[in-house]
Amino acid sequence: MKLLFIINPGSGSHDINLKEVISTHFEQKNTTIDLFELPDDCSLDKIKAKIDQSKADRVVAVGGDGTLKLVAECLLNTDTPIGIIPAGSANGMAKELGIPQELEEALDLVEAGNPQKIHVVQLNDEICIHLSDLGFNAYLVKKFDTLPQRGMWGYAKATWHALWNHKRMDVELNIDGEIIKSKAAMVAIANATMYGSGLKINPDGKLDDGLFEIVLVKDYSYLEILKIWITKLPFNPKKIEVFQTSAVKISSKHKAHFQVDGEYIGKVNTVDAKILPAAITVVV
Repeated sequence: MKLLFIINPGSGSHDINLKEVISTHFEQKNTTIDLFELPDDCSLDKIKAKIDQSKADRVVAVGGDGTLKLVAECLLNTDTPIGIIPAGSANGMAKELGIPQELEEALDLVEAGNPQKIHVVQLNDEICIHLSDLGFNAYLVKKFDTLPQRGMWGYAKATWHALWNHKRMDVELNIDGEIIKSKAAMVAIANATMYGSGLKINPDGKLDDGLFEIVLVKDYSYLEILKIWITKLPFNPKKIEVFQTSAVKISSKHKAHFQVDGEYIGKVNTVDAKILPAAITVVV
């Protein structure tokens, strides 16, 4: 087997030499490895060129959800399996798929694991493999990126700032011709079930059922989300509603903050979302 590792050296806050750890791990094995560290001026074309040149059996994303998204974009609608080494700050998709957080165990899995087809969601010109949203959390992501502190302290500080400064949106959802209008603190387009923090926003989500969920958070209801996380009771529909669909158009009266897989995209008025069934293959 040949493995190509796409390594994001800027992921997370660790001081590990990822290239060295990967090389050492496979020294005594028959597996051939190829290492590609993402340069500062990296583009999808450069990654695709490396994948084509390497002719590897599996391509491994070494980083966070953003790195995985880059690799997924390059291998969309192909049968090449994508391995995951969680080396980012949150590693939401790795947790979703049950990928070990310990580096050596994750390296064993990319070689020995089984390929599984999962869907992704296309959002305007982006793809989402994990979770995307409009409103409060996207504003939080934007604020978090500007802070010098990382980790939970930085996240707590960004959350406090967002709670004081973010205002609710006027949104409209068009789901199969049905129009839902509401005030909203946040609208999540949920391919997966939980954020990298472990907060479960979409308890009934599945990655291979050909559907995704729209989670309409009408007010700042972290307590409501915590309630379902701890007690498994359903959401209070006066605070949070969930719609399951394969396509939706989301419109906001005023431009709203928008993030995809932990990457802040900017402010938008509309998001057109549709499912791309069995679009990528992951190693689990």
